[in-house]
Amino acid sequence: MEIMAITQARFSSSRLPGKVLKPLGTGTVLDLHLKRIKKSKLINQFVVATTNEPQSSEIEAIAKKNNFACLRGSLDDVLDRFYQAAKETRPDYIVRLTSDCPLIDPFYVDDLIKKFLDKKVDYAANCLNPTLPDGMDAEIFSFNALETAWKEAEKISEREHVTPFIRDCGKFKIESVEYPLDFGKFRLTLDTHEDYELISKLVSEIGEGARMEDYIQCLMKNPEWLKINSKYERNEGLKKSLQEDN
Repeated sequence: MEIMAITQARFSSSRLPGKVLKPLGTGTVLDLHLKRIKKSKLINQFVVATTNEPQSSEIEAIAKKNNFACLRGSLDDVLDRFYQAAKETRPDYIVRLTSDCPLIDPFYVDDLIKKFLDKKVDYAANCLNPTLPDGMDAEIFSFNALETAWKEAEKISEREHVTPFIRDCGKFKIESVEYPLDFGKFRLTLDTHEDYELISKLVSEIGEGARMEDYIQCLMKNPEWLKINSKYERNEGLKKSLQEDN
């Protein structure tokens, strides 16, 4: 069984340009993200899908240093980037990750894969009704679902965010993965200067290899840290794309 992780990375960002290249721990944000993904016990193909921006040459170099394949493609049509990254080997399943999640926990990525396979669905995600912190988001879907979306998706939001067509077209079986303990209010993603400040504090305090629960416990011991990025909402990029659809 071939399971490919594709993580998307770009240099441009409206609020924090070059965020994946910022220093974090012993390397960059992207280095840490890739190192944590590589700890997955179930993924056997690893790809960074980046852009044709000139600055993405540095992203490509970091990908190769971490033994990830790298594909460069459209800045805005991320769905096409994913399909081009997967079409040559046509893996059975693709795990979608985003490089603005440097603290992604491989345990929960593998747990999502297991639940997806157990349920025998076409798509599963831990972020539909999120009970994990923002920054732990992961999705998995069949290659067939990706190929169908690539051929048929037309809306801006569907092309930019890869999976809305798969979820909404009615052709595929969907599973939402949720957990009894709800940590959905915590924000461990990287989209703003404040996010970077918080993540840097966490890595400095307890290291690069901690589990999600360790980072949450650290935040609970330092409640003033929670205020650093509390003004930002989850999925603001998707909401903006949906407005552009209309």
